[in-house]
Amino acid sequence: MAFSAKVESSPFAGINVTPLVDVLLVLLIIFMISAPVIAHKNRIDLPSPSASEARRPDPLRITVDPGGMVFLNGTLVSDATLATQLDVASARGRDDATRIPHVELHARDEASYEDVARVLALARAHGVTGVDFASD
Repeated sequence: MAFSAKVESSPFAGINVTPLVDVLLVLLIIFMISAPVIAHKNRIDLPSPSASEARRPDPLRITVDPGGMVFLNGTLVSDATLATQLDVASARGRDDATRIPHVELHARDEASYEDVARVLALARAHGVTGVDFASD
């Protein structure tokens, strides 16, 4: 019994499509999973502005300079004067909820951390809870 082994010397000219189909199926699965996530929208009910928020008073602008000098609305003040002004603003906020004090703190470039921390501690000790840090 003789078996003949047929050997072809010409190259096979077909394309192997199995890896291509595998990649396409993986992409199809990824898109099927991510499409509902992208199309999903959450409804958020935001509060509408009330008249009391529209009448919010101007913030107390406190500026701390590099030398440790403190300015309240552009006027140089001492710590005692600043404490008195913060007490007055806090008292107004206790009497009328629309006048709760709010501080806008400007710290100049060379101002030391200790001076800024001292002003923040003073504001907190005198009933101010809202502080915005502003830059020039």
